[in-house]
Amino acid sequence: MTQQNTDEQSGIAAAIVVHEGCVLMVRRRVSEGQLSWQFPAGEVEPGEEREDAAVRETHEETGLTVMAVKLLGERVHPKTGRLMSYTACQMLGGTAHVADTEELAELAWVAHGDIPEYVPYGLFEPVQEYLNGVMPS
Repeated sequence: MTQQNTDEQSGIAAAIVVHEGCVLMVRRRVSEGQLSWQFPAGEVEPGEEREDAAVRETHEETGLTVMAVKLLGERVHPKTGRLMSYTACQMLGGTAHVADTEELAELAWVAHGDIPEYVPYGLFEPVQEYLNGVMPS
């Protein structure tokens, strides 16, 4: 991705946090179209790396301290048209809770087999492949 591209649209950074066999998902107070449940995510700030934004947003929204492990990929989201990046994160500490009550309605630790109930239209392929590899099915 070129630098000029990131300046035009900062994009949204999502954190893929797996802990004890489940992935963290949050439900926004205001859904974007069909999006209700999603991964902790938010706008990348000017000069901020996508991975750092995923870590920051996870802490702001859920109170968890996480560490970016690797960037899984990015795309223009088919439902929102927004530039999305997805970062696998490792949990370092904290207890997940709705820390940002203006943004979030609730959160859940979702088992691999239950993901389609939360995201019926399917996940971004690199994210699904990552979860298939790290979560018990």
